Amino acid sequence: METIQSQVDELITQMTPAEKAGQLTQYFYFRLPAGAEPALDFDAEEQPRMVESALREGVAGSLLFVTDPAEINRLQRLAVDGNRLGIPVLFGFDVIHGLRTILPVPIAMAASWDPQTIERGQSVAAREARAVGIHWTFAPMVDIARDPRWGRIIEGAGEDPYLGAAVAVAQVRGFQGGELGAPESIIAGPKHFAGYGGALGGRDYDEVNLSDSELWNVYFPPFKAAVEAGAGNVMTAYMDLNGIPAAGSRWLFTEVLRDTWGFKGFVVSDANVVRSLVTHGFAADLIDAAARAVNAGVDMEMAVADPAYAHLPEALESGVASEQAVDASVRRVLEAKVRMGLFEAPYIDEDLAREVLADPAHREVARVAAQRSAVLLRNEGGLLPLDGGGLRSIAVIGPLADSKRDILGPWVFDYDLDETVSVVEGIRARAGEGVRVDHARGVPVVQRVFPSLFNMFGWNKPEDPEGFEQEAEFQQAVDLARGADVVVVVVGEWQNMIGEAASRSSLELPGRQRELLQAVVGTGTPVVLLVMNGRPLDLRWPAEHVPAILDIWYPGTQGGAAAADLLFGDVSPGGKLPFTWPRTVGQVPMVYAHTRSHEPENQERRYWDEDSTPLFPFGYGLSYGRFEYANLTVEQPVITTGGTVTVSVEVTNTGDREADEVVQLYLHQRFGSASRPVRELKGFRRVTLAAGESRVVELPVGPNERRYWNAAVRDWVIDSSIFDVWVGGDSTAQLSTRFEVTKE
Repeated sequence: METIQSQVDELITQMTPAEKAGQLTQYFYFRLPAGAEPALDFDAEEQPRMVESALREGVAGSLLFVTDPAEINRLQRLAVDGNRLGIPVLFGFDVIHGLRTILPVPIAMAASWDPQTIERGQSVAAREARAVGIHWTFAPMVDIARDPRWGRIIEGAGEDPYLGAAVAVAQVRGFQGGELGAPESIIAGPKHFAGYGGALGGRDYDEVNLSDSELWNVYFPPFKAAVEAGAGNVMTAYMDLNGIPAAGSRWLFTEVLRDTWGFKGFVVSDANVVRSLVTHGFAADLIDAAARAVNAGVDMEMAVADPAYAHLPEALESGVASEQAVDASVRRVLEAKVRMGLFEAPYIDEDLAREVLADPAHREVARVAAQRSAVLLRNEGGLLPLDGGGLRSIAVIGPLADSKRDILGPWVFDYDLDETVSVVEGIRARAGEGVRVDHARGVPVVQRVFPSLFNMFGWNKPEDPEGFEQEAEFQQAVDLARGADVVVVVVGEWQNMIGEAASRSSLELPGRQRELLQAVVGTGTPVVLLVMNGRPLDLRWPAEHVPAILDIWYPGTQGGAAAADLLFGDVSPGGKLPFTWPRTVGQVPMVYAHTRSHEPENQERRYWDEDSTPLFPFGYGLSYGRFEYANLTVEQPVITTGGTVTVSVEVTNTGDREADEVVQLYLHQRFGSASRPVRELKGFRRVTLAAGESRVVELPVGPNERRYWNAAVRDWVIDSSIFDVWVGGDSTAQLSTRFEVTKE
């Protein structure tokens, strides 16, 4: 540690104010396809020249959006060779759910309720990223999301802080390995600090107003867990939080993140967020914006062009920016570069990069992750798994069924479609030569009202095939369904309909997909519905009329193969929902961990025109096995406030095949110094049980599971009280017991 500090301090003493500001600046480096129109405000031809000039002058600290190994080496040489200090740049990238090998989207990985699978997947992503020269990812996104209209729900772990914290830890460990700078690992950058998922109306970038209780009890825990897991970076949020733009909040980045949690890494703004302090009406100009951000504790500005931090020398000269704050930020950035080994080895082996990207073991990790993420929502009459030996023909219906781009989901940029498996391809490969598998699109692509932010890359906008005739295609799909033994219908949102700048006012299936599904069901052929999504959609009609519904999310590179594995019973679905699935958008937001409030007996009648219950509860998911819970016990029925009780339950697979179950523990504090939610997830474990096998699962409940932020005393408390415990397969578990907590 002393050696690193000495090396960094020596560099800082040699740096000019402009060079310090440069180290705190991260530039986008775009090479857009010919004719592409930038979605952001920059000159697509001038911007690369401007960035390369900054590299040569030693006033760029980091670049993002470069993935080609040769190009990364070329740009790194501009920063290192011939420069006065020769400080290498950090290369960052949005490695959200894979680089070349695309994993299921993050909300799907959370649905696995399996930290080991999540960590293994992000280790693959990190290995590929580091091989091509990327040092740092802007992930995981650990924002709690309780409004599914918000498009970025797909990047997180859903509505629950306990599950969200566990997923955050697994992702940080997967990206970073045992420590910052570990071989084949990259810097993890949890985002967006803080409260971004609480935007008004689910509208991306809109203001957020959260109570202290919500912040500390709901929105902060995944960030704190990521910091404790060793995350080397944290990213700011875009929006106002309780009237203060997040990037200008000293309370967030100094008092909470550093002083309270002890974060030692560096903070980066989201894109153009420091400049946006002027847009917010918070800063007077770019000099003021730079000063406010760096004084708040934002170490690096992510900018497309004309960064505010380029004005830091002026801010220092006028005294509005603290020299101590600037030097502290430079120190944190340089320490990260030293720990990542960039001064000793700034360049990468381009041959090794190609070898790593081609590793077939990565595709197997992706396939298993997709299998373990799928959630079986309905299976009336045991339609699934399909009897491969008894089928002669399968109709696969829907434009998403054969779309390799859409099965990958959003937030992917360096994928390989040649090795991507669509649903149709997966079913054909698994069904074998003796089964006829036909496909019809049925309905046209649905276009957004306004273009996607990512259309500028040229491959993101879905299109119908040339000569597509809507009514003829619809009829062909129905005819195929009528003549098949079974129909697999794939519905959902096209991948550009969700993610950043992709919020929705409706949760209905886009376009004519529901109409197509109804027509196919009307043929009388058994129907299996596959849902490709990153948020809950309005499935009220399918939930009553379609016998089997399997949520496969956007399952990634091996998604079609994994879907076929699940359909034919090679593996049993074991995923569980990481959010409450509302019946309709009018119920939003709907969370399971609400307080009892007034007249709890009328909780299910809050709306007179619709049941006030979810379509599917938090933690829900069926299986090809059948699970029974029994013998729920607590080790000690009475403990003190500092004690831990171990809850034990016997779980038996009474089905006739091996299957996974996620054992979930929920807690309720009956009384105390504040009203507490009716149930809160406080423990879980995914277990694999053979047919007929029983296992005792133990889950500890300690002080950390019982403490909460109390708005009255404005501090953490652990009350003495009676605690109800439920254990089961989802948040409506009925098997219960209790224990008592007394004062020390």
